Amino acid sequence: MIKPLLPLFISLSCLFGHFAASAQTDPDDSLAIYNRYSPPTLGNERLDTLLPLLQGRRVALAVNQTSVVGPGQTHLLDTLLALGIDVRKVFTPEHGFRGAEDAGARVTDSRHPERNIPIVSLFGRTLRPTTAQMSDIDVVVFDIQDVGARFYTYISTMHYLMEACATSRRTFIVLDRPNPNDFVDGPVRRPRYRSFVGMHPIPILHGLTIGELALMINGEGWLQGGARCQLTVIPMTGWQHGDSFRLMVKPSPNLPNQQSVRLYPSLCFFEGTCMSVGRGTRFPFQVVGYPAQRAGRFTFTPEPIRGMDSAPLYRGRTCYGDDLRELPFEGGLTLRFLLDFYARMGRDAKTFFNRSAMFDLIAGTDELRRQITSGLSEDRIRSSWQADLDRYRLMRRKYLLYPDTRPETHLSEGRNAE
Repeated sequence: MIKPLLPLFISLSCLFGHFAASAQTDPDDSLAIYNRYSPPTLGNERLDTLLPLLQGRRVALAVNQTSVVGPGQTHLLDTLLALGIDVRKVFTPEHGFRGAEDAGARVTDSRHPERNIPIVSLFGRTLRPTTAQMSDIDVVVFDIQDVGARFYTYISTMHYLMEACATSRRTFIVLDRPNPNDFVDGPVRRPRYRSFVGMHPIPILHGLTIGELALMINGEGWLQGGARCQLTVIPMTGWQHGDSFRLMVKPSPNLPNQQSVRLYPSLCFFEGTCMSVGRGTRFPFQVVGYPAQRAGRFTFTPEPIRGMDSAPLYRGRTCYGDDLRELPFEGGLTLRFLLDFYARMGRDAKTFFNRSAMFDLIAGTDELRRQITSGLSEDRIRSSWQADLDRYRLMRRKYLLYPDTRPETHLSEGRNAE
Protein backbone atom coordinates (compact mmCIF):
# COMPACT_ATOMS: atom_id res chain seq x y z
CA MET A 1 0.00 0.00 0.00
CA ILE A 2 1.22 3.49 -0.82
CA LYS A 3 1.13 5.74 2.18
CA PRO A 4 -0.67 8.98 1.26
CA LEU A 5 1.53 12.04 1.62
CA LEU A 6 0.91 15.69 0.93
CA PRO A 7 1.88 16.28 -2.72
CA LEU A 8 4.68 18.77 -2.92
CA PHE A 9 7.00 19.17 -5.84
CA ILE A 10 8.76 21.85 -7.80
CA SER A 11 8.52 21.98 -11.59
CA LEU A 12 10.73 24.07 -13.84
CA SER A 13 11.00 24.30 -17.62
CA CYS A 14 13.80 22.07 -19.07
CA LEU A 15 14.28 19.22 -21.54
CA PHE A 16 15.71 15.85 -20.44
CA GLY A 17 15.65 12.04 -20.74
CA HIS A 18 15.33 9.06 -18.39
CA PHE A 19 17.14 6.15 -16.70
CA ALA A 20 16.17 2.83 -15.14
CA ALA A 21 17.97 0.33 -12.90
CA SER A 22 17.93 -2.01 -9.94
CA ALA A 23 20.73 -3.15 -7.65
CA GLN A 24 21.80 -5.29 -4.76
CA THR A 25 22.65 -3.22 -1.72
CA ASP A 26 25.62 -3.70 0.54
CA PRO A 27 24.30 -2.51 3.90
CA ASP A 28 26.83 -1.22 6.40
CA ASP A 29 25.63 -0.81 9.97
CA SER A 30 27.87 2.24 10.30
CA LEU A 31 25.92 3.87 7.48
CA ALA A 32 22.42 3.52 8.92
CA ILE A 33 20.38 6.55 7.92
CA TYR A 34 18.87 8.77 10.59
CA ASN A 35 18.60 12.47 11.19
CA ARG A 36 18.66 14.11 14.57
CA TYR A 37 15.05 13.36 15.45
CA SER A 38 13.41 10.92 13.04
CA PRO A 39 14.15 9.70 9.56
CA PRO A 40 13.12 12.15 6.84
CA THR A 41 10.82 10.98 4.08
CA LEU A 42 13.01 10.87 0.98
CA GLY A 43 11.80 11.85 -2.46
CA ASN A 44 11.76 8.22 -3.61
CA GLU A 45 9.39 7.32 -0.77
CA ARG A 46 6.78 9.84 -1.93
CA LEU A 47 5.18 7.46 -4.37
CA ASP A 48 1.82 9.25 -4.21
CA THR A 49 3.55 12.20 -5.90
CA LEU A 50 5.88 10.25 -8.18
CA LEU A 51 3.56 7.62 -9.67
CA PRO A 52 1.12 10.03 -11.38
CA LEU A 53 4.13 11.54 -13.20
CA LEU A 54 5.18 8.13 -14.55
CA GLN A 55 1.96 6.28 -15.33
CA GLY A 56 1.47 5.76 -19.05
CA ARG A 57 4.99 7.00 -19.83
CA ARG A 58 8.17 5.26 -20.93
CA VAL A 59 10.60 5.63 -18.04
CA ALA A 60 14.37 5.54 -17.67
CA LEU A 61 16.00 5.49 -14.25
CA ALA A 62 19.34 7.03 -13.30
CA VAL A 63 20.23 4.87 -10.31
CA ASN A 64 22.88 2.83 -8.55
CA GLN A 65 23.25 0.85 -5.32
CA THR A 66 22.08 3.83 -3.23
CA SER A 67 18.65 3.92 -4.91
CA VAL A 68 16.75 1.99 -2.27
CA VAL A 69 13.32 2.84 -0.94
CA GLY A 70 12.31 2.94 2.71
CA PRO A 71 13.39 0.80 5.67
CA GLY A 72 13.02 -2.38 3.60
CA GLN A 73 15.69 -1.10 1.20
CA THR A 74 13.87 -2.34 -1.90
CA HIS A 75 15.55 -0.96 -4.99
CA LEU A 76 13.66 1.76 -6.86
CA LEU A 77 13.69 -0.32 -10.05
CA ASP A 78 12.00 -3.23 -8.32
CA THR A 79 9.58 -0.89 -6.56
CA LEU A 80 8.41 0.77 -9.77
CA LEU A 81 8.20 -2.43 -11.79
CA ALA A 82 6.05 -4.01 -9.05
CA LEU A 83 3.71 -1.02 -9.36
CA GLY A 84 3.32 -1.47 -13.11
CA ILE A 85 5.57 1.37 -14.29
CA ASP A 86 7.03 0.90 -17.79
CA VAL A 87 10.76 1.10 -17.05
CA ARG A 88 12.64 0.83 -20.35
CA LYS A 89 16.27 1.26 -19.28
CA VAL A 90 18.68 2.23 -16.56
CA PHE A 91 21.46 4.84 -16.75
CA THR A 92 24.34 4.39 -14.31
CA PRO A 93 27.16 6.70 -13.11
CA GLU A 94 30.78 6.00 -12.16
CA HIS A 95 31.17 2.67 -10.28
CA GLY A 96 28.21 1.12 -12.13
CA PHE A 97 24.78 -0.14 -11.17
CA ARG A 98 25.92 -2.01 -8.07
CA GLY A 99 28.58 0.50 -7.05
CA ALA A 100 31.27 -2.15 -7.24
CA GLU A 101 33.61 -0.86 -9.97
CA ASP A 102 36.98 0.77 -9.26
CA ALA A 103 37.23 4.54 -9.09
CA GLY A 104 37.81 5.87 -12.59
CA ALA A 105 37.34 2.43 -14.19
CA ARG A 106 35.44 2.31 -17.46
CA VAL A 107 32.09 0.55 -16.99
CA THR A 108 30.50 -1.33 -19.88
CA ASP A 109 26.83 -1.55 -20.80
CA SER A 110 24.94 -4.64 -19.68
CA ARG A 111 21.48 -6.02 -19.00
CA HIS A 112 19.82 -6.61 -15.65
CA PRO A 113 20.11 -10.39 -15.11
CA GLU A 114 16.61 -10.88 -13.70
CA ARG A 115 14.69 -8.03 -15.31
CA ASN A 116 16.35 -8.16 -18.75
CA ILE A 117 16.37 -4.36 -18.82
CA PRO A 118 19.27 -2.55 -20.55
CA ILE A 119 21.78 -0.93 -18.20
CA VAL A 120 23.49 1.94 -19.98
CA SER A 121 26.79 3.09 -18.50
CA LEU A 122 27.46 6.82 -18.47
CA PHE A 123 31.02 6.15 -17.37
CA GLY A 124 32.18 4.01 -20.26
CA ARG A 125 32.16 4.61 -24.00
CA THR A 126 30.39 7.88 -23.33
CA LEU A 127 29.67 10.20 -20.41
CA ARG A 128 26.32 11.35 -21.79
CA PRO A 129 23.31 9.59 -23.32
CA THR A 130 23.15 9.40 -27.10
CA THR A 131 20.20 10.60 -29.15
CA ALA A 132 19.26 6.98 -29.81
CA GLN A 133 19.29 6.14 -26.12
CA MET A 134 16.88 9.00 -25.43
CA SER A 135 14.55 8.21 -28.33
CA ASP A 136 12.45 5.48 -26.70
CA ILE A 137 11.78 7.14 -23.34
CA ASP A 138 9.61 10.01 -22.12
CA VAL A 139 11.01 10.71 -18.68
CA VAL A 140 14.24 10.20 -16.73
CA VAL A 141 14.07 9.70 -12.94
CA PHE A 142 17.29 10.50 -11.05
CA ASP A 143 17.67 8.86 -7.62
CA ILE A 144 21.35 8.71 -6.62
CA GLN A 145 22.91 9.68 -3.29
CA ASP A 146 25.39 12.57 -3.59
CA VAL A 147 27.93 13.53 -0.89
CA GLY A 148 27.85 17.30 -1.38
CA ALA A 149 31.33 17.83 -2.90
CA ARG A 150 31.84 19.54 -6.27
CA PHE A 151 34.29 16.89 -7.47
CA TYR A 152 32.03 13.90 -6.75
CA THR A 153 31.16 12.76 -10.26
CA TYR A 154 27.52 11.79 -9.77
CA ILE A 155 26.50 15.44 -10.15
CA SER A 156 28.42 15.62 -13.44
CA THR A 157 26.44 12.63 -14.69
CA MET A 158 23.25 14.41 -13.62
CA HIS A 159 24.36 17.49 -15.58
CA TYR A 160 24.82 15.51 -18.80
CA LEU A 161 21.47 13.77 -18.32
CA MET A 162 19.81 17.15 -17.92
CA GLU A 163 21.44 18.33 -21.15
CA ALA A 164 20.21 15.22 -22.95
CA CYS A 165 16.70 15.86 -21.67
CA ALA A 166 16.85 19.48 -22.76
CA THR A 167 17.94 18.50 -26.26
CA SER A 168 15.42 15.68 -26.66
CA ARG A 169 12.57 17.47 -24.88
CA ARG A 170 12.18 14.83 -22.21
CA THR A 171 11.18 15.34 -18.58
CA PHE A 172 13.81 15.06 -15.85
CA ILE A 173 12.64 14.15 -12.34
CA VAL A 174 14.92 14.30 -9.28
CA LEU A 175 13.96 12.37 -6.16
CA ASP A 176 15.58 14.45 -3.47
CA ARG A 177 17.88 13.26 -0.67
CA PRO A 178 19.82 14.98 2.14
CA ASN A 179 23.35 16.23 1.66
CA PRO A 180 25.63 14.49 4.23
CA ASN A 181 28.24 17.27 3.83
CA ASP A 182 25.79 20.13 4.11
CA PHE A 183 28.20 23.08 4.32
CA VAL A 184 29.11 26.03 2.11
CA ASP A 185 32.90 26.29 1.91
CA GLY A 186 35.97 26.23 -0.30
CA PRO A 187 37.15 28.03 -3.42
CA VAL A 188 34.63 28.59 -6.21
CA ARG A 189 35.68 26.86 -9.42
CA ARG A 190 37.28 29.14 -12.04
CA PRO A 191 36.14 28.85 -15.70
CA ARG A 192 39.41 27.40 -17.06
CA TYR A 193 39.24 24.51 -14.57
CA ARG A 194 35.94 23.12 -15.77
CA SER A 195 36.14 19.32 -15.98
CA PHE A 196 34.20 16.18 -15.09
CA VAL A 197 35.35 16.73 -11.49
CA GLY A 198 34.27 20.36 -11.59
CA MET A 199 31.37 21.04 -13.94
CA HIS A 200 29.90 24.05 -12.14
CA PRO A 201 31.11 27.40 -10.75
CA ILE A 202 30.29 26.46 -7.17
CA PRO A 203 32.37 25.97 -3.99
CA ILE A 204 33.87 22.60 -3.11
CA LEU A 205 31.06 22.20 -0.56
CA HIS A 206 27.96 23.62 -2.20
CA GLY A 207 25.48 23.16 0.65
CA LEU A 208 22.65 21.94 -1.59
CA THR A 209 20.67 18.76 -1.90
CA ILE A 210 20.88 17.02 -5.26
CA GLY A 211 17.45 18.44 -6.13
CA GLU A 212 18.41 21.99 -5.17
CA LEU A 213 21.59 21.68 -7.23
CA ALA A 214 19.55 20.53 -10.25
CA LEU A 215 17.36 23.61 -9.83
CA MET A 216 20.48 25.80 -9.74
CA ILE A 217 22.03 24.18 -12.82
CA ASN A 218 18.79 24.68 -14.70
CA GLY A 219 17.98 28.13 -13.35
CA GLU A 220 21.45 29.61 -13.89
CA GLY A 221 21.58 28.43 -17.50
CA TRP A 222 24.61 26.16 -17.00
CA LEU A 223 23.43 23.53 -19.47
CA GLN A 224 25.00 23.71 -22.91
CA GLY A 225 23.88 26.76 -24.82
CA GLY A 226 21.98 28.05 -21.79
CA ALA A 227 19.24 25.47 -22.37
CA ARG A 228 16.62 24.62 -19.78
CA CYS A 229 15.16 21.19 -19.21
CA GLN A 230 11.67 20.27 -18.09
CA LEU A 231 12.62 19.66 -14.48
CA THR A 232 10.61 18.35 -11.55
CA VAL A 233 12.07 17.90 -8.07
CA ILE A 234 10.15 15.79 -5.58
CA PRO A 235 11.34 17.13 -2.21
CA MET A 236 11.78 15.34 1.07
CA THR A 237 9.62 15.98 4.06
CA GLY A 238 10.83 16.13 7.66
CA TRP A 239 14.26 17.53 6.85
CA GLN A 240 15.94 20.93 6.87
CA HIS A 241 19.48 22.15 6.24
CA GLY A 242 21.68 21.43 9.24
CA ASP A 243 19.93 18.21 10.24
CA SER A 244 22.42 15.42 10.82
CA PHE A 245 22.23 12.58 8.36
CA ARG A 246 23.84 9.16 7.97
CA LEU A 247 23.78 7.13 4.80
CA MET A 248 22.10 3.74 4.62
CA VAL A 249 24.27 2.47 1.74
CA LYS A 250 27.86 3.42 0.99
CA PRO A 251 27.73 5.93 -1.89
CA SER A 252 30.84 4.59 -3.65
CA PRO A 253 33.43 1.84 -3.05
CA ASN A 254 36.01 4.06 -1.35
CA LEU A 255 33.58 5.82 0.98
CA PRO A 256 32.67 2.85 3.17
CA ASN A 257 31.45 4.63 6.31
CA GLN A 258 30.39 7.93 7.81
CA GLN A 259 33.92 8.99 8.80
CA SER A 260 35.16 8.59 5.22
CA VAL A 261 32.20 10.62 3.93
CA ARG A 262 32.95 13.42 6.43
CA LEU A 263 36.68 13.48 5.65
CA TYR A 264 36.36 13.10 1.89
CA PRO A 265 36.07 16.82 0.98
CA SER A 266 39.24 17.67 2.95
CA LEU A 267 41.29 14.62 1.98
CA CYS A 268 40.45 14.57 -1.73
CA PHE A 269 43.07 17.31 -2.29
CA PHE A 270 45.73 14.65 -1.66
CA GLU A 271 44.69 12.91 -4.89
CA GLY A 272 46.66 15.66 -6.64
CA THR A 273 49.78 15.17 -4.50
CA CYS A 274 52.35 12.46 -3.70
CA MET A 275 50.30 11.30 -0.68
CA SER A 276 48.12 8.20 -0.42
CA VAL A 277 44.64 8.47 1.10
CA GLY A 278 44.47 4.76 1.80
CA ARG A 279 43.17 3.46 -1.51
CA GLY A 280 44.05 -0.22 -1.50
CA THR A 281 43.12 -0.58 2.18
CA ARG A 282 39.83 -1.26 3.94
CA PHE A 283 39.86 2.30 5.30
CA PRO A 284 40.21 4.67 2.31
CA PHE A 285 39.79 8.38 2.98
CA GLN A 286 40.48 7.74 6.65
CA VAL A 287 44.29 7.67 6.52
CA VAL A 288 47.02 9.70 4.83
CA GLY A 289 50.53 8.48 4.20
CA TYR A 290 53.68 8.26 2.08
CA PRO A 291 56.51 5.67 1.83
CA ALA A 292 58.88 7.59 4.09
CA GLN A 293 59.03 7.66 7.87
CA ARG A 294 59.04 11.46 8.03
CA ALA A 295 55.36 11.37 7.02
CA GLY A 296 54.21 9.90 10.35
CA ARG A 297 54.14 6.94 12.71
CA PHE A 298 51.03 5.04 11.58
CA THR A 299 51.71 2.49 8.85
CA PHE A 300 49.60 0.87 6.14
CA THR A 301 50.36 -1.04 2.95
CA PRO A 302 48.12 -0.54 -0.10
CA GLU A 303 47.23 -3.72 -1.98
CA PRO A 304 44.84 -4.33 -4.90
CA ILE A 305 41.23 -4.70 -3.81
CA ARG A 306 38.82 -5.56 -6.58
CA GLY A 307 35.88 -3.20 -6.67
CA MET A 308 37.76 -0.54 -4.72
CA ASP A 309 41.17 -0.02 -6.34
CA SER A 310 42.89 -2.68 -8.42
CA ALA A 311 46.07 -0.63 -8.87
CA PRO A 312 46.48 1.57 -5.77
CA LEU A 313 49.19 4.16 -5.36
CA TYR A 314 52.25 2.66 -3.61
CA ARG A 315 51.01 -0.89 -4.08
CA GLY A 316 52.90 -3.24 -1.74
CA ARG A 317 54.92 -0.45 -0.13
CA THR A 318 54.71 0.51 3.53
CA CYS A 319 53.29 4.01 3.91
CA TYR A 320 53.78 6.16 6.99
CA GLY A 321 51.35 8.81 8.10
CA ASP A 322 48.26 9.40 10.22
CA ASP A 323 45.27 7.27 11.12
CA LEU A 324 42.13 9.43 11.13
CA ARG A 325 39.58 6.69 11.68
CA GLU A 326 38.84 7.69 15.28
CA LEU A 327 39.54 11.39 14.86
CA PRO A 328 36.67 13.54 16.17
CA PHE A 329 35.59 15.40 13.06
CA GLU A 330 32.17 16.90 12.56
CA GLY A 331 32.60 17.54 8.87
CA GLY A 332 33.05 20.56 6.68
CA LEU A 333 36.22 21.58 4.87
CA THR A 334 39.62 22.00 6.49
CA LEU A 335 43.07 22.62 5.03
CA ARG A 336 44.91 21.54 8.17
CA PHE A 337 45.70 18.03 6.91
CA LEU A 338 47.02 19.39 3.62
CA LEU A 339 49.16 22.09 5.21
CA ASP A 340 50.46 19.71 7.87
CA PHE A 341 51.63 17.07 5.41
CA TYR A 342 53.11 19.69 3.09
CA ALA A 343 55.27 20.78 6.03
CA ARG A 344 56.19 17.19 6.97
CA MET A 345 57.32 16.55 3.39
CA GLY A 346 59.77 19.42 3.62
CA ARG A 347 57.67 22.01 1.78
CA ASP A 348 59.11 20.68 -1.48
CA ALA A 349 56.48 21.87 -3.94
CA LYS A 350 57.74 19.84 -6.89
CA THR A 351 57.73 16.58 -4.93
CA PHE A 352 54.53 17.19 -2.99
CA PHE A 353 52.40 18.54 -5.85
CA ASN A 354 53.59 15.89 -8.28
CA ARG A 355 50.13 15.72 -9.87
CA SER A 356 49.61 19.47 -9.93
CA ALA A 357 47.20 19.47 -12.89
CA MET A 358 44.87 17.11 -11.01
CA PHE A 359 45.26 19.13 -7.80
CA ASP A 360 44.18 22.28 -9.62
CA LEU A 361 41.14 20.54 -11.14
CA ILE A 362 40.10 19.29 -7.70
CA ALA A 363 40.60 22.74 -6.17
CA GLY A 364 38.94 24.41 -9.16
CA THR A 365 41.80 26.89 -9.36
CA ASP A 366 45.61 27.05 -9.32
CA GLU A 367 45.47 29.75 -6.67
CA LEU A 368 45.20 27.34 -3.73
CA ARG A 369 48.36 25.50 -4.71
CA ARG A 370 50.23 28.78 -5.16
CA GLN A 371 48.99 30.04 -1.79
CA ILE A 372 50.24 26.89 -0.05
CA THR A 373 53.67 27.00 -1.70
CA SER A 374 53.90 30.71 -0.75
CA GLY A 375 53.48 29.80 2.91
CA LEU A 376 50.06 31.36 3.53
CA SER A 377 48.16 30.28 6.63
CA GLU A 378 44.75 28.61 6.45
CA ASP A 379 43.11 31.80 7.76
CA ARG A 380 44.67 33.90 5.01
CA ILE A 381 43.74 31.37 2.35
CA ARG A 382 40.17 31.24 3.61
CA SER A 383 39.86 35.01 3.57
CA SER A 384 40.60 34.96 -0.16
CA TRP A 385 37.49 32.81 -0.74
CA GLN A 386 34.99 35.00 1.05
CA ALA A 387 33.91 37.42 -1.69
CA ASP A 388 33.15 34.53 -4.06
CA LEU A 389 31.43 32.58 -1.30
CA ASP A 390 29.19 35.50 -0.44
CA ARG A 391 28.14 35.88 -4.07
CA TYR A 392 27.45 32.16 -4.17
CA ARG A 393 25.40 32.29 -0.94
CA LEU A 394 23.14 34.92 -2.49
CA MET A 395 22.62 32.76 -5.56
CA ARG A 396 22.05 29.67 -3.42
CA ARG A 397 19.14 31.32 -1.59
CA LYS A 398 17.04 31.27 -4.78
CA TYR A 399 17.10 27.49 -5.00
CA LEU A 400 16.60 26.32 -1.42
CA LEU A 401 13.68 23.95 -0.93
CA TYR A 402 14.26 23.58 2.82
CA PRO A 403 14.81 26.06 5.67
CA ASP A 404 18.39 27.00 6.49
CA THR A 405 18.82 29.19 9.56
CA ARG A 406 22.52 28.50 10.16
CA PRO A 407 24.52 31.75 10.32
CA GLU A 408 27.55 30.22 8.60
CA THR A 409 25.59 29.65 5.39
CA HIS A 410 24.71 33.33 5.10
CA LEU A 411 26.77 36.37 4.12
CA SER A 412 29.99 37.18 5.94
CA GLU A 413 29.54 39.90 8.56
CA GLY A 414 29.78 43.37 7.07
CA ARG A 415 30.26 42.14 3.50
CA ASN A 416 28.17 43.40 0.59
CA ALA A 417 28.03 40.83 -2.16
CA GLU A 418 25.57 42.57 -4.41
